[in-house]
Amino acid sequence: MTSTTDEATDSADALGYEQARDELIEVVRRLETGGTTLEESLALWERGEELAKVCRRWLDGARARLDAALAGPETGEGADPDADA
Repeated sequence: MTSTTDEATDSADALGYEQARDELIEVVRRLETGGTTLEESLALWERGEELAKVCRRWLDGARARLDAALAGPETGEGADPDADA
């Protein structure tokens, strides 16, 4: 049996970057607007933390891919050894 927090984490992990970012923007907007109970605010905060982690994982993955692509020609990865011939 999974907890509600585990289910929220699983659903957040399944989101793409743009979806997680857009939902995070909405969470922040709702927190800044106020008018929610303490319990609702805590739930929003927790959801925001999960969404921020998802966004960070996507951005870290994108950075790793960029770094690998930029490092490829320097290390000879993917380079055609006969290209200069």
